[in-house]
Amino acid sequence: MIDKVVGTAAEAVADIPDGASLAVGGFGLCGIPVALIDALHEQGATDLETVSNNCGVDDWGLGRLLADHRIRRTVSSYVGENKEFARQFLSGELEVILTPQGTLAEKLRAGGAGIPAFYTSAGVGTQVSEGGLPQKYDAVGEVVQASDPKEVRTFGNAPFVLEESLTPDFALVHAWKGDRHGNLVFAATAMNFNPLCAMAGKITIAEVEELVEPGELDPAQVHVPGIFVQRVVATGPGEKRIEKRTVTSAAAAPSQKEA
Repeated sequence: MIDKVVGTAAEAVADIPDGASLAVGGFGLCGIPVALIDALHEQGATDLETVSNNCGVDDWGLGRLLADHRIRRTVSSYVGENKEFARQFLSGELEVILTPQGTLAEKLRAGGAGIPAFYTSAGVGTQVSEGGLPQKYDAVGEVVQASDPKEVRTFGNAPFVLEESLTPDFALVHAWKGDRHGNLVFAATAMNFNPLCAMAGKITIAEVEELVEPGELDPAQVHVPGIFVQRVVATGPGEKRIEKRTVTSAAAAPSQKEA
């Protein structure tokens, strides 16, 4: 079996070129491959296309690449936590392909499974299927690029829209554990989009909190088999941020007796 471990995150992303497409795991700030994103930021690649549920926040995750205008186009579901994202989109600096969340997940899963397209009911009767969804504005806020209509067919007396799968050039994912053969285990909700991105990428790079030797992972607990992974780098747990912190003041909190 091939040892897929590379020494550093910088080495792992060194050959990602300008113009590459990237599937990036994570949901909000949970399970995002921070070390790989930071290494790519230092590496300097630009004109990138990202496929990710969201695009980080203003100073973290993909938001770092976005802030330096290194992302040309993004395919995403939710982008509401990033003010710089909104500014770039509305001023014509960024192309955005808004995609229903479940559809985006299936686009990645299908791509990894070798399925070129599929039908779904999500988006039927909206601009998702009928076209006209703004994808790019000009500097004065006029729509200069909008989505095209998609094929709609009827199955069992119900309409379904045709969606094409995604197979980006690279995938960047974050895993809890991984072995030298690329087998990956994700922790709790950090699974989110990580396994799907790992399957879809033509070259998948995994940062792992803990690197173990072959045979140490229970095969029944492996979430992504090594066949989908080309590079593994041990980065440790790293910093983990909370996207939105909601707290209750001591005065408003119920007393122990009341609770």
